[in-house]
Amino acid sequence: MEAGGATADDLDPGGESTVTRGIPGWVLGVVPLLLIAIAIGAFTALGAPGLGERTGPPAEVLSIERTKLVPGTIELTVRNDGPDAVSIAQVIVNDAYSPFSGAEKPIGRLDTATVAIAEPWIEGQAYEVALVTSTGGTIDHAIDIAVPTPVADAGFFGLMALLGIYVGVIPIALGMLWLPWIRRIPPAWLRFVMALTVGLLGFLAIDATLEGLEQSGEGSQAFGGAALVFIGAAVAFLALTGISAWLRDRRRAGAEAGASAGSLATLIAIGIGLHNLGEGLAIGTAYTTGALALGAFLVVGFALHNTTEGLAIVAPIARSKPTLGRLAGLGLLAGGPAVLGTWIGASAFNTSIAAFLFGAGAGAIAQVMVQLAPTLRDDNGRTLHPRAVGGLLVGLALMFATGLLVSV
Repeated sequence: MEAGGATADDLDPGGESTVTRGIPGWVLGVVPLLLIAIAIGAFTALGAPGLGERTGPPAEVLSIERTKLVPGTIELTVRNDGPDAVSIAQVIVNDAYSPFSGAEKPIGRLDTATVAIAEPWIEGQAYEVALVTSTGGTIDHAIDIAVPTPVADAGFFGLMALLGIYVGVIPIALGMLWLPWIRRIPPAWLRFVMALTVGLLGFLAIDATLEGLEQSGEGSQAFGGAALVFIGAAVAFLALTGISAWLRDRRRAGAEAGASAGSLATLIAIGIGLHNLGEGLAIGTAYTTGALALGAFLVVGFALHNTTEGLAIVAPIARSKPTLGRLAGLGLLAGGPAVLGTWIGASAFNTSIAAFLFGAGAGAIAQVMVQLAPTLRDDNGRTLHPRAVGGLLVGLALMFATGLLVSV
């Protein structure tokens, strides 16, 4: 620096410029936001200079978010995923024009409208619905099996709760009865059981991801589509990581003995519960559309499939002495969300929410798998030793085999 010249930024010892010294911190944080807002406002006020006039036909994208069938009427809830407003001019059902009401005004971007189609549909038959826009475009929607949409009354929610208990709470509670057996096996075989638990959870994570991607492809893409699955996974993974760190801090501060195993069991129950929430969504939705075979075979299939989840919960606490109330709480935490899922799926299903929740389930399970990995190590410090690999493969195979019995 030359004598008499300005310093680099006239910084004080704390690194703050003399120009900004004395200005409140919140002002310095808001200034960039105000400047970008002013720039965007000026660009809009000047009519977006340099972009020119838009040419070509409007982009019309409608997604069908919900179908409701009542006697003599087919109701479709549609959302505009495109950038331009969409006007519905005609409706065609099975190659015949049908009168309709609703959507009298153009549907703006991300807006929804309910189209009530006057159609004397017959239960058990299939219908092809085409929404014809004002520009001549068509949006097709298939109703594979026409069944009346259940009325959401107390009896309906009671039935959904019973179904959720059958496929979620009861199987997990039965699986937790393996706890006395796990307590008696030697440490080497306990590591095998822990590896089997990781295999079970790994299958659930894959299953949840695939279900979420399927849901994201069937509904509105305006809110992220498949990205919602991975956003949900990231949110759940980070949230459970934070919870796990908080629990470790509590333990270091003098929490009760055995808290490590109990915390791990709680995290497993949370991950399984998020997965079962998504499972309940699928069941409730299938019920309202008539695609659910409510038979003994289905209940048996879910029972076998979800019983193994109970084993995953009790495996980490095999060497501790949890109370009966604690075990009941873990079972409800893992299986109870299936009831909530059936309620949501049957009354207010949304594909975007379902995709996010399935992703959250996958992310939560992945975080639990990371927590479980150290418990697989043998006396030589190896994680993937022969017994652990065998447990992982058995867990994957067991979930795959019982999953073949479940059809929604």
